Amino acid sequence: MKLAKKKIGIICEGKIPPDSRVSVVPVQCHLIQESHPDVEIEVQSSDVRCFEDKEFEARGIRVVKEVSDCDILLGVKEVPVEQLVTEKTYLFFSHTIKKQPHNRKLLQEVIKKKIRLIDYECLTDEKGIRVIAFGRWAGIIGAHNGLYTWGKKTGKLLLKRVIEYKDFAELKENYRAIIVPPLRIIITGDGRVANGCVEVMELLKIKRVSPEDYLRNSFHDAVYAQLSPRDIYTHQSGKKFDLQEFFAKPQNFDCDFKRWYRQTDLMLNAIFWDPRAPRYFTLEEMRSPDFKIKAIADISCDINGSVPATLRATTIAEPVMGYDPVKQIDVAPFQPNTIDIMAIDNLPNELPRDASESFGEIMTHIVIPELLKPHSEMIERATIAKDGNLMARFEYLGDYLERK
Repeated sequence: MKLAKKKIGIICEGKIPPDSRVSVVPVQCHLIQESHPDVEIEVQSSDVRCFEDKEFEARGIRVVKEVSDCDILLGVKEVPVEQLVTEKTYLFFSHTIKKQPHNRKLLQEVIKKKIRLIDYECLTDEKGIRVIAFGRWAGIIGAHNGLYTWGKKTGKLLLKRVIEYKDFAELKENYRAIIVPPLRIIITGDGRVANGCVEVMELLKIKRVSPEDYLRNSFHDAVYAQLSPRDIYTHQSGKKFDLQEFFAKPQNFDCDFKRWYRQTDLMLNAIFWDPRAPRYFTLEEMRSPDFKIKAIADISCDINGSVPATLRATTIAEPVMGYDPVKQIDVAPFQPNTIDIMAIDNLPNELPRDASESFGEIMTHIVIPELLKPHSEMIERATIAKDGNLMARFEYLGDYLERK
């Protein structure tokens, strides 16, 4: 007796503005089916995806109008509530684990429709390290956009947008001719996103200096310093900084960012922010003459988060918002009195093919095999909801679900 195949469907991204990334690219779909004969992949037709339907068909992957008969549905961004299919397994970035207000209805619908929701952001190894992300690409594009914002703000550097390039290879080739004028850049964080920022600094031959030298010295060239949490936060008791304690109880720490914003032109914020942690600075501090930062690439893009002036996400179409520190409102950017903020929440979509290929590699070789196991600890850790209930690790979202 021939067993029925497990069907995996790649959905058409429905969120507005549209996202053209895909979780698995055509050649990887083919490889998955070859490696797992009991799996069949179908792709929902899309006219916005960075890989065209015919590219999937050329690899022998069926392109269909609907994928609602599939067992597992793979997306990238949040699925619009009205498009969720009852009692299916979904993988996508839900952006609910920090109780984000704009996605409350999404999680409520997931519970109502008894959907098994597996969040990419929660896929970790046994040490708690994330196994899959678009972080490197967010860092690369975020750093470029930060320089673009500062350059347009000051008139000292003219850069094209990343989205104007065919791919990363073409962008890197273009960097050969760019000379970055003197400026001081701070990168916060030391994970995938921050390291993506560093990659751009190196490609543009911007000099790296230690945090100590950054504070102590003057420079005649463009320089950057990369800050880890220990460079930014201090324990309220005065005791030595401990990273694990900071992760566990960030509310016990104070933020000492004043010494950095007094000497910085461009800030690239690439650090994960826990809502229990103090913000880098206050809106009142941003009004001070001591606040020298003129452009911020808030790559983490937590609304009213570590950068309190990130009042909203910006878009690829309109990447920069102006923040008036006196009136404390969102205004047109690039004015003499504004602090300009780039806060695009889907940055990798500016290099969608490169980003999708990298993401799909991990999907192909790690996530899909784990997903097909009868039981996987990795998948269990990332499952937010199942059969109409929150999983134990996510029961803290209960009050979030009950709000209207």
